[in-house]
Amino acid sequence: MEPDLVSIKRIDGFEAALADLARRGSFLDPVLSSSIRDGIRRVFGDDLSARQVVDRILAHVRTDGDAAVLRYTEAFDGAVGKSFEVPRQQWVSARESLDPDLVAAMRTASDRIRQFHQREPAHSWFDQTPLGTFGQMTRPLERVGIYTPGGLAAYPSSLLMTAIPAKVAGVEEIVIAAPPGRDGHISPTILAAAEIAEVDRVFAVGGAQAIAALAYGTETIPHVDKICGPGNIFVVLAKQAVYGVVDLDQLPGPTETMLIADESADLELVAADLIAQAEHDTIATAILITTSRKLADSVHRELERQTEELDRAEIIRASLSSTGRVVVVDNLNQAVSLANAYAPEHLCLLVTNPWELLPAIKHAAGVFIGEDSPEALGDYAAGPSHVMPTGGTARYSSPIHVGEFQKVISLIAANARAVEELGDAVELLANAEGLTGHAAAIRRRRQR
Repeated sequence: MEPDLVSIKRIDGFEAALADLARRGSFLDPVLSSSIRDGIRRVFGDDLSARQVVDRILAHVRTDGDAAVLRYTEAFDGAVGKSFEVPRQQWVSARESLDPDLVAAMRTASDRIRQFHQREPAHSWFDQTPLGTFGQMTRPLERVGIYTPGGLAAYPSSLLMTAIPAKVAGVEEIVIAAPPGRDGHISPTILAAAEIAEVDRVFAVGGAQAIAALAYGTETIPHVDKICGPGNIFVVLAKQAVYGVVDLDQLPGPTETMLIADESADLELVAADLIAQAEHDTIATAILITTSRKLADSVHRELERQTEELDRAEIIRASLSSTGRVVVVDNLNQAVSLANAYAPEHLCLLVTNPWELLPAIKHAAGVFIGEDSPEALGDYAAGPSHVMPTGGTARYSSPIHVGEFQKVISLIAANARAVEELGDAVELLANAEGLTGHAAAIRRRRQR
């Protein structure tokens, strides 16, 4: 019997697609599964929302420090090691336990990431003018915390993609927090990546309690200046709640890819790229926008053919059926307009002349040009960080880069001529705002 085809919604026409792809609501207001709700009742003795859970954890960690972190780590993760901090020798042992080819691949990726981001650092500058010297001093952040998922699913690539730009920026101390597995230990791949990235400390702590510890500090876990990294909904809500106490990179939501393809696109590669996105998670989003009805008609069967061969077939089918889309439009201008409206995390151009579309692209976190630039390459070894804005936030934010880990201090070394030439304007503006003390501070200097 012929297997069921992958179910993926098809939309014909620009206007219908625009209405369907418009961003609505927020992933920060989730509907929790029954198993998660059961866990919440078990730990808290009450039926709480995700936000209420996070609020309680943050308040408890802020008050009780390590004791609260220990309580929630035992409740959610099970076993706990002798201490939260993982000794450096365990990083080395973890690396030595891995397949040497995997370690070599991680080093290749780290080299590419470092080479790419070494072009980015901003530098201090000073401008000497008749009115004095003005400029900016650029300084790295002192301590950065990087949350790295590492329980049931470990992503060493995300650690490399965040820690290495921070190292290039000159951050003095990089602290990793990763949830332990049921045996109380962090995945060896995470520890190996920590050693390769040359971070400073690693703590076996996950969830909202890790974010709280990094933000507020505990007896053993230092507070940081900025928290980066992806996580589940509780991690993301915790990051949102501590913003202002610390800086954040972003509030990462479900990952997403949008492909623009014309009649020249290879059906097999189009399907492969959609599947590569869908296998992340059941709520990952894979969207195809095409000017080719033939491609749109054929992609369902090709998706099923390739999915049958893969380990995560159930996840792929669930993802494509829930959030996947195949959109047919009249021309590439319409396709780019839809992309700009959606502002995808990954925008892949599988068309005859992809460079011709680039000037019209306004909103995307990363653009992958041509069939030889799949998102999978960018996820691991192309060079740019794969930690990118999602959920339409690419309209105003950027992927992780060195600038995330630098700050600017303004420098003003004016002289008497500046006070004289700019004094009238300053006094007028100060008086208009009712700040007569400001005006007086200028006037007294002019009267000296």
